[in-house]
Amino acid sequence: MEQINKVKSISIWIFIVPFLAINTCLILITQFHELFPNPEDIIHNTFPYLDGGASISRTARPYPSWLIFKPAMFFTSFLLIKYWLYNKKIIEFFVNDHKHKKKIIFFGISSAIALIIHSIFLGVKIDNDLFKLFRRVVMLSFIIFEIVAQAYLVATFYSFRDKLRNYININFLNLKIYLVSILVIVAILSIPILNFDEFMGFNLKFFKHALEWDYFLGVISFYLITHFMWKRI
Repeated sequence: MEQINKVKSISIWIFIVPFLAINTCLILITQFHELFPNPEDIIHNTFPYLDGGASISRTARPYPSWLIFKPAMFFTSFLLIKYWLYNKKIIEFFVNDHKHKKKIIFFGISSAIALIIHSIFLGVKIDNDLFKLFRRVVMLSFIIFEIVAQAYLVATFYSFRDKLRNYININFLNLKIYLVSILVIVAILSIPILNFDEFMGFNLKFFKHALEWDYFLGVISFYLITHFMWKRI
């Protein structure tokens, strides 16, 4: 199964590329202030995974951060499309006409397209409420499509797990199930606070920023686990 080796190889880069990109942007904007021509773009000491001092887009959209972020996201999107297509072939090898196959491809590739659109418009300044809504819908679509695709994929593999025992480490498949379950639960619990910056006197802005960084890390960790789940064929 050549596709298994390709998925194993691609998945580690789907984790590494965006992880390095967003954290490089964070380091640049907090530590190398001389690189940013606009003083308003500078962010001082923060570790947003804990304190929520900045959103991912806040660190990635100023020049020169976007020179790193945008190409990295375009490349990640390309890898995501290849990843979901290779998984389609793997599913067909074990169960030719699985009921979730088309759903996996639709949501998986749609998430990659949404990421491309988000990256294109990141940093574009248009003072229009409709445009701002569009950007939020695109980002939200990426998250929803990605989590749905991941959920369908792990459910599909679990449905014929006995056929996969010679190809995967079943413990990592179980770990992916736990991860996706947590991501789904957190997403559902977060819906009520998405449109609010304050609740009962508590500032939600920093909490939402921290949640964004940690959630994104959880989403790409799915692919890190994929790398270790498959045995090299």
